[in-house]
Amino acid sequence: MNTTVGSYALLGSLAPRDAGVVEKLRRAGAIIIGKSSVSEWYSLRSFSIPDGWSARAGQGLNPYVYSAKTCGSSSGSSIAVAANMVAVSLGTETDGSIICPADYNSVVGLKPTVGLTSRAGVIPISPRMDTVGPITRTVSDAVYVLDAIVGYDKRDREATKRGNKFIPEGGYKQFLNKDGLQGKRLGIVRNPLLFNNNINTTIPAFEKHLNTLKQKGAILVDDDLKIANIDIILNPFESGESVAMLAEFKLSINVYLKDLISSPVRSLADIIAFNINNAELEHIGEYGYGQEILEAAEVTNGIGKEEKEKIEMMEKLSKDGLEKLMKMNELDTIVTIGSNASRVFAIGGYPGITVPAGYDVDGMPFGICFGGLKGTEAKLIEIAFGFEQATMVRKKPTLPPPSSYTTTTCTFHDKK
Repeated sequence: MNTTVGSYALLGSLAPRDAGVVEKLRRAGAIIIGKSSVSEWYSLRSFSIPDGWSARAGQGLNPYVYSAKTCGSSSGSSIAVAANMVAVSLGTETDGSIICPADYNSVVGLKPTVGLTSRAGVIPISPRMDTVGPITRTVSDAVYVLDAIVGYDKRDREATKRGNKFIPEGGYKQFLNKDGLQGKRLGIVRNPLLFNNNINTTIPAFEKHLNTLKQKGAILVDDDLKIANIDIILNPFESGESVAMLAEFKLSINVYLKDLISSPVRSLADIIAFNINNAELEHIGEYGYGQEILEAAEVTNGIGKEEKEKIEMMEKLSKDGLEKLMKMNELDTIVTIGSNASRVFAIGGYPGITVPAGYDVDGMPFGICFGGLKGTEAKLIEIAFGFEQATMVRKKPTLPPPSSYTTTTCTFHDKK
């Protein structure tokens, strides 16, 4: 099947092999149904393109509120699971691309520690931040998928070698403990992370859920906790994330394209040229959107002095921010509503998991998010599963198919 990140530029490209995580899924007995839509180029084409849109697939729809946002970039993976098209899916995350669409589409999204799962065969953005994880309707499904895809991969050698040391003997299923909240120290991070689509609905729901967590044995550390320099962390232009990511994307996408058996494009420059030459097909310029982010990445020239300084800055922000907060308060996780902490997890390579937590007055879903330091998936699973089992908030979508939706019925005749 074509891997295109929603772009016609890669239509017809031929990869030499399955992605590492797909190989593991097949060995575990999974049936691969297909590939989902995605925000084109992982939302790295233009700031004006809405989440969930791509030239190849059009606009993905939130199955709960068709006019609402889907978030991205793994929007199709979340929509397909939420709408019961598939049992489970995979998403890729650099910054929020699993946690955010799972939050917006009322499903479970588990973003693993960078290196816990292989990125081999996945169209890259940043080897420093990219990770692959499950999107499912339940925490237990996410854990079963996680167990199938974690582990060392010689084609993603350095990252998976580092991540392999975190995998517990016996896998992660053993941490599906309904009493997993007992004795866990949960840091409640409120400002400026307590923001979602409808604050009048989400904040009361969040407070109710905190009471449930406490009743189930969790220890809530709620003394005006602050992540140091959080305003800088949440701004990719101030944290250095945008500078480093653009350079990393150009380097890594060029390597990926050259490894393909065949492809209409072999470099980022080729992609930009394809879009210009196929403006109507790709909705470029007068036909729709721009490609200013791709163009900004193209003018970078590797990991130079500025990029190295920005990477070091993000490492310091992570060390002085989330790591210091968790160690000083002996926390097992931080807790917030929605997906607003995803950037905190992204720049440090940390794991996070979001679980359905409710619906606002317009029917728009929102989740509760748990995150921790590298390799703490076992604790996060216990906490997330304990919360899910105590609340069971998720409900399936009930909207009729949108008016633009059509079906085709195929009849198969037995020749006998």
